[in-house]
Amino acid sequence: MKKVLAIGILSLAMFSCKTSTNTKNDVPTQIKLKGEWTLINVKYPSGFKVTSFNVADAKCFEGSQWKFVSNNNTGTVTLNNNSANCPQYNSKIIWNIKQDTSFNLKFIGDDKAKHVTTGYNLTVSDITDNTFELIDNSTEATIVYSFVKNNK
Repeated sequence: MKKVLAIGILSLAMFSCKTSTNTKNDVPTQIKLKGEWTLINVKYPSGFKVTSFNVADAKCFEGSQWKFVSNNNTGTVTLNNNSANCPQYNSKIIWNIKQDTSFNLKFIGDDKAKHVTTGYNLTVSDITDNTFELIDNSTEATIVYSFVKNNK
């Protein structure tokens, strides 16, 4: 009986411990991103060939239009086909910003978000009322996406 009680107490202690990860959304920052943005520049070290978001060459994203809706964390991305090597592309997105500055992004197209199992984890930085950057450190080279807010 003592063994069962000891195991029970030990199990309870183990399961009641929680790691201190910061998984809450940063709502004020998400609200700052509300609206329509143009991705004006994609920077990465020369010599690398970068395919962004498994869609197209990174340079095809320059000039792309991004819409962020902060109250439900949805939006759209549209590539403008800025050269013969760039595809026409339009997708719905799901996104959020966590308090640790991580920016989570899923391209969902016409699917439901719960059916899309892959996404991207970037870092959001240098946020102002009119500019921000997304940084992708998931590859050998750091990729920086620079955005400017569209005036309306």
